[in-house]
Amino acid sequence: MSPLPPQVLSPLDGRYQAAVTELGEHLSEAGLNRARVKVEVEWLIALTDRSLFGSSPLSVEQKNGLKALVTDFGQAEIDELATLEAVTRHDVKAVEYLVRRRLVPLGLESISELTHFAATSEDINNLAYALTVSAAVREVWLPKLRALIGALRRLAAEYRADAMLARTHGQPATPTTMGKELAVFVYRLERIQKQIEANEYLGKFSGATGTFAAHVAADPSVDWPAVSREFVEGLGLGWNPLTTQIESHDWQAELYGKVSHANRVLHNLATDIWTYISIGYFRQVPQAGATGSSTMPHKINPIRFENAEANLELSSALLDSLAATLVTSRLQRDLTDSTTQRNIGVGFGHSLLALDNLVRGLGEIDLDRDLLAHDLDTNWEILGEAIQTVIRAEVSAGRSTIADPYALLKELTRGKRINRADLVAFVQDLEIGDAAKARLLELTPAGYVGLADPLVDYLG
Repeated sequence: MSPLPPQVLSPLDGRYQAAVTELGEHLSEAGLNRARVKVEVEWLIALTDRSLFGSSPLSVEQKNGLKALVTDFGQAEIDELATLEAVTRHDVKAVEYLVRRRLVPLGLESISELTHFAATSEDINNLAYALTVSAAVREVWLPKLRALIGALRRLAAEYRADAMLARTHGQPATPTTMGKELAVFVYRLERIQKQIEANEYLGKFSGATGTFAAHVAADPSVDWPAVSREFVEGLGLGWNPLTTQIESHDWQAELYGKVSHANRVLHNLATDIWTYISIGYFRQVPQAGATGSSTMPHKINPIRFENAEANLELSSALLDSLAATLVTSRLQRDLTDSTTQRNIGVGFGHSLLALDNLVRGLGEIDLDRDLLAHDLDTNWEILGEAIQTVIRAEVSAGRSTIADPYALLKELTRGKRINRADLVAFVQDLEIGDAAKARLLELTPAGYVGLADPLVDYLG
């Protein structure tokens, strides 16, 4: 057997690449290295803007030339960094050398020694990760979550008045509407969305053990914490003043916990929609050319929701692991975070793939209103709750002397199938007021949905 040419291991980089490719702009090795270059460049500019160590402020043209190292970062830089790292065996040192090389054609050799000045690798890394993760969340993951929520909002509005038999513990229960049930997921997801949108992205820039020791040794007259704070906040990040060599990663743990929470709510959505499809409440719309089963031609399988389930589980498993691992670093630093953080993109990738499948899946289903009506009309016993509640109200108001209304309805309905005629006859014989009796005689399973329809308005 001939060996295969080199192959990707992750399906995110193969079969599913089209659905997650936008994440690669930020959470790939190349995206990380571009962000590292940005941090190195901006630190050079920050130092020269202050005329530190004999430097002078750069001209607009010189600054633009430096910033072009970031905006023009491409395959040539990716390849050159790989070559440099093969020698340095150190990814951040390779980035430093790349920036130093690029200073020569810009005529900026004189500030070469300010490249990576007083910085530990983690000063560069923590800012680069904060920049790439925040960009991935805000520009890729959150827009897809909003698209999913938008699709759910539209379906909630469309189906808000469509009564259906609820199922608690899998058994027939007090009716609701399909729209109200979908609105529950909208409310849950929008709440988590706001938490994710408000998440902090913190950074540090304080040297080998977070003490500014090298900075102070180089120039004790400079207010280095103030310089660090202005630099970090200038990148659009929050400043963490108290760290070891590494930024403590608590903001990452918080973020990944919230995304994992969203994943689990989405998983609940996927299993509910799958179940509604299974019992026939949703019909799957055939897609041209698609095959459901390799042997059963009639089948349309709910693969979008099954795929979403699996990918949400994978995403949460990885994000939960990251959240648990990243908050611990031995003493002032160990290297466990280095390899784990390289899997951030995988965690978000599986979640993004799930969101893509859910959005597509919601666009390929249609409500079977006839089946909803049929199920309601064959489960009149669910009105037992309404009847016993009305009797209790009548007893309390002094218009009835019926003892233990709950037991009375339990005897009539528990484990039994009854029809409209059975209930009408039962209600006619009840000792309750005429208004209450008339109200019960008009009640139907389809009409017993309480405020389900107007509750959808609480979505705003």
